[in-house]
Amino acid sequence: MKAVGAATFGEGLDPKEPRGRLVAAGDTIAAIATAVAPGQGSVAIVRLSGPRAEAIGRRLFQVPGQQEWASHRVLYGHVVEPNSGERLDEALLLLMRAPRSFTREDVVELHCHGGLVAVRRVLKAVLDAGARLAAPGEFSQRAFLNGRLDLTRAEAIAEMIAARGQRAAQLAMAGLEGGLQRRITALRERLLDQLAELEARLDFEEDLPPLQPEAVISALTAVRTELEALVREADQGQRLREGLRVAIVGRPNVGKSTLLNRLSRQDRAIVTDLPGTTRDLLESELVLDGVPLTLVDTAGIHATDDLVERLGIGRSQAALAAADAVLLVFDVASGWGPADQRVRELVPAGVPLLLVGNQCDRCGLAAGAVEAGVGDGAVVEAAAPAQVLISALSGAGETELGQMLLQCCGASASEGLQVALNDRQRQLAASAAESLQRSLEAAADGLPWDFWTIDLAAAASTLGEITGETVTEAVLDRVFSRFCIGK
Repeated sequence: MKAVGAATFGEGLDPKEPRGRLVAAGDTIAAIATAVAPGQGSVAIVRLSGPRAEAIGRRLFQVPGQQEWASHRVLYGHVVEPNSGERLDEALLLLMRAPRSFTREDVVELHCHGGLVAVRRVLKAVLDAGARLAAPGEFSQRAFLNGRLDLTRAEAIAEMIAARGQRAAQLAMAGLEGGLQRRITALRERLLDQLAELEARLDFEEDLPPLQPEAVISALTAVRTELEALVREADQGQRLREGLRVAIVGRPNVGKSTLLNRLSRQDRAIVTDLPGTTRDLLESELVLDGVPLTLVDTAGIHATDDLVERLGIGRSQAALAAADAVLLVFDVASGWGPADQRVRELVPAGVPLLLVGNQCDRCGLAAGAVEAGVGDGAVVEAAAPAQVLISALSGAGETELGQMLLQCCGASASEGLQVALNDRQRQLAASAAESLQRSLEAAADGLPWDFWTIDLAAAASTLGEITGETVTEAVLDRVFSRFCIGK
């Protein structure tokens, strides 16, 4: 790919037009576009894109009968090795001529049998015929460079593929449909409108009506506020995309492993009446109300001279330090004691903590959320530290536990989230908000118009980086290198 340096894509151009001639003439790429594994998947796709895609397809694909090579038609036949004539696979070929394709180039897809051997033989034949192996994300990068996608839609493709839960997939779909691009573009256009008004006064102030500073300040403040809201919401989106790591901790034999098995719906942990059964970390992944969770069952934390137990307890403490949230389980029938308090004091400050009273059925307490100060008697006093009461054995209180866990992590607040910035986009939005703040400070200090425009222009340019209106080759390489090969 030719260097683009600090080229600007899309400025003043029709979004349907290519953003630059960045693909060398005759450069056709190919890759396996589906996941392949031995014995898994009935179909595998080899995708080609570029000016020689159709020619390579015609050379390798043998079509019986009088089937027409027309765009957006499926052909049946065999992939053959052109020199020997050996049939490599029985397949379907889909031809999509430019510009009606994902990359806006000629695209050919060979739909082969799944597995490893057949599809790799087909890919080798394609590469031997003159294509080169695509780099990670290169198909999507070409779609962006040829004006088929903006950068937010391209990134949403990777997020859709990587989604671990339903809500993460919904956010990715919103990005694919342009929800984030439209929102960022609208904010940028509002900044450009104000920038145009200010710059016009710098050059033609005598010929234009006076500009009202209050109106400009109000407009910039509104955009900055919206950007700051997007930055805050990005943290919620990150939880949905990456999930939460939840450590289950407590002293020995309080039901931590039973709770892990209950929540994960499988017997991942060995459960006995003997304290200290769990000696190492045990993880289980699940999705709770669309939020991916990794539950980490830890060794019971207590004073011991047993070397193996001490190693397990050390790993439990390390799991606490790495957790996004902590479930501290104690035996509500036995009551909260000094050993439970010592475990609580090990939880790092700022990490969301939920106190879970287990075995509530043994002492006649109702499962669910606990209201502070309700009830009397020794048993209820013992339960006072609990925020939720459960029976890990029977499952009582499980629903309330899940709801409270999401609430204490802030994940439940993401239910109404429509769009969410990824980490790259969040950093740029935060930078644009800071630029606007500096512009507003220049206004507050009574500085001339040109001082206002410096940071205002920087903010507009930074928002352009989010959608790809202003972008460098280094940024593109960083974004698309994270994609899988074939996409």
